[in-house]
Amino acid sequence: MKVIYMGTPDFAVPCLERLVKENFDVVCVVTQPDKPKGRKQELAPSDVKVKALALGLEVYQPSTLRTQEAYDYLSKFEPDYIIVAAYGKILPKNILDLPKYACINVHGSLLPKYRGAAPIQRSVLAGDKVTGITTMLMNEGLDTGDMLLKSEYEIDINATAGEVFDALAQSAPDLLMKTIEMYTKGEIIPEKQNDADSTYAAMLSKDEAVIDWSRSALHIHNLVRGMSPWPVAYTCLDGKKLKIYSSCLTNEKTTLQVGKVKEDKDSILVACGDGMLLSLTSVQLEGSKRMDAKSFLLGHKIDTIGK
Repeated sequence: MKVIYMGTPDFAVPCLERLVKENFDVVCVVTQPDKPKGRKQELAPSDVKVKALALGLEVYQPSTLRTQEAYDYLSKFEPDYIIVAAYGKILPKNILDLPKYACINVHGSLLPKYRGAAPIQRSVLAGDKVTGITTMLMNEGLDTGDMLLKSEYEIDINATAGEVFDALAQSAPDLLMKTIEMYTKGEIIPEKQNDADSTYAAMLSKDEAVIDWSRSALHIHNLVRGMSPWPVAYTCLDGKKLKIYSSCLTNEKTTLQVGKVKEDKDSILVACGDGMLLSLTSVQLEGSKRMDAKSFLLGHKIDTIGK
């Protein structure tokens, strides 16, 4: 069975690997063009491109699929399926109509919640207890196509977006294989999404990452989790940026003012707006390396955070 695969970040790598392992004929891998990365802004390939080349697959990197050139290039493969996972661009109708069976998207949420580019991060930011993967038929909208199959994943209260991201990426191939098998046999009845229940998962921005200590400990904890590993929630300490990579809720109430740090040689315990203490477990001060709270406190005495 011939497959064109479209994906860009590391989330999309396991599904590509599984297709090859299961002996699908992956005739072409479409991924976004190389982009500047790092301090030197040198062009770097996507995670999917790196994996595709390692597997000896043909790679195509158009800046857009809305050209005759892109259509002509992809149509020559006569695919049975186009499989998409976090590709990052909406497919035009002429590309959607190419495969014999369907264009199937692997999306990192339980649709119709969290349509868009950052469904996993937004779910963690919202403090959701459950998320998952949805396979869906693609249309010209943004994650609006009919749903095929779903798998759920319970989110641990301390799990970061990066950890949930990795877990869903590893679970996605099983759902994809099941979807292709059942859809090819006509064993799935596509289910329309209820637009009234939909939410939009916009890309994260650095502006969202600043911590407001007047908010509740739970809100701040979810912000830290949702912003890790990028762009990373941050606050100020003695005029420098302090990144917070992970935190932990406590059951400890305090009368300290918001932003005050309770004296403790092993933990950075910060007073939040609801009168609860939040434990910061992994931090990085501007100009220094990332370290756990105990190590950080060996070289720093903290009285107040956020200034």
